[in-house]
Amino acid sequence: MLEVTKLKNLLGTVSDEKDTVLQFILDDVEETILNYCNICELPEGLVNTAYRMAMDIYRNENIGNEEGSSGDITSIKEGDITVNFSNSSNNIVFANSVLKNYIFQLRKYRRLSK
Repeated sequence: MLEVTKLKNLLGTVSDEKDTVLQFILDDVEETILNYCNICELPEGLVNTAYRMAMDIYRNENIGNEEGSSGDITSIKEGDITVNFSNSSNNIVFANSVLKNYIFQLRKYRRLSK
C-alpha cells in the first residue's frame, strides 16, 4: 500500500540509490502502526500519517549511512586535539517521540486485541 515513489516525491530530491532505505522505513512505519493499533492491515485513514512518520524518520535517523550518526560536536580542544560529540541518546529520544507525535491519529484505529 505504501509506495517508495510517493515517499520520494514527498521528500523532494532523493536518489534511486536510497530506494532500499526508503522501503525499509516504509515497512518499519507500517509494522509500528500495525503493532501499536493491534490490527492486521493499514487502514486507508492512516496512510498519510504513515507517510508523515516515514518522512520524519528519513530526515532524522540517518538510516543507511555507514558512518552512522555520532552526534553534534559539543566541544573542540586544539592542543593535543580533542573533539567531543553529543551522545546518541538524542536519536533514541527522537525514535520514541515519532510514535508519540502521531498517537492522536493512531488511537482512533487502536484495538484492544487482534
